[in-house]
Amino acid sequence: MNQHRVEGVCPVVATPFTAAGAVDYEGFRRTLRHLIGVGVRSVMFPGFASEFYKLTDAECDSLVEILIDETGDAPEPVTRVISIPDHATSVAVDRATRAVEAGADMVNLLPPSAHGPSSAQVRQHLQAVLAAIAPTPAILQYAPAQTGVTLDPSVIAAIAEAHPNLVQVKVESTPPGQLITALREAAPVMSCVVGYAGLQLPDGLRRGAVGVQPGSSFPELYLMIWERWTDGDLDGAQQLHTRLLPYLSYWMQSVELIIAVEKEISYRRGIISTPRCRAPFRELDSEEMTMVDRFFEEFGGHLPILG
Repeated sequence: MNQHRVEGVCPVVATPFTAAGAVDYEGFRRTLRHLIGVGVRSVMFPGFASEFYKLTDAECDSLVEILIDETGDAPEPVTRVISIPDHATSVAVDRATRAVEAGADMVNLLPPSAHGPSSAQVRQHLQAVLAAIAPTPAILQYAPAQTGVTLDPSVIAAIAEAHPNLVQVKVESTPPGQLITALREAAPVMSCVVGYAGLQLPDGLRRGAVGVQPGSSFPELYLMIWERWTDGDLDGAQQLHTRLLPYLSYWMQSVELIIAVEKEISYRRGIISTPRCRAPFRELDSEEMTMVDRFFEEFGGHLPILG
């Protein structure tokens, strides 16, 4: 079986837009090159942070092609995780198999959620995609706050037992810690990564999480936390995360809020040409823009502006 796994910092790549609202494909390439340049060794697209729900199929396919192309030229191997957020099982199977054919190392599975499908239907959906892409490994995105879909650890473990290519879970429950512990007990062969901007990252790491999936605008800070933790400087990792908490806890009040903030940060850093989000979007008010100013005052020394 393909041995790729998410480990360390695996950003979800944002989708840049032009001032007119078109996809900025060159900005997407710049974002990927920046992530690879700072030391990221795995990336995911498309996720909530990518505004996947505002992209056409053609746009999404083109962006996946660019991601495969850019990461293929990286000086060190980069694990390419392509997310499958489609609600219809047949569509999800088709998109997942095409992603693998295009070069995806892993597939991220977001369970179907529209209009409350039954637990049995959600399980059948996941199993159908896992069977179609085997032996390519998959990561299950467990995001009950965003989707309303809940899965018991025993159910996830049973799916993994039937489909060994389900090798990881991205845990975005709030808080994630108890689920990480329960999953490690129910399915020891699986590993977990922390999502939700790493809001509870230290607790997740203490419970055995092997990585984090944040956004793509300030990966350097997550890499610093990860490096300190893996080097045994647990206090240093906790202290840096604690400094981030006032920002993360505010920004993670809604998906559209954290997307708008990440775009603003990437724009100020020169990674993308505009902070544009596709309508409908969350507009930052003056106080929230001032909060971004404070973020740069505190962390700007670690976040170089690109020329």
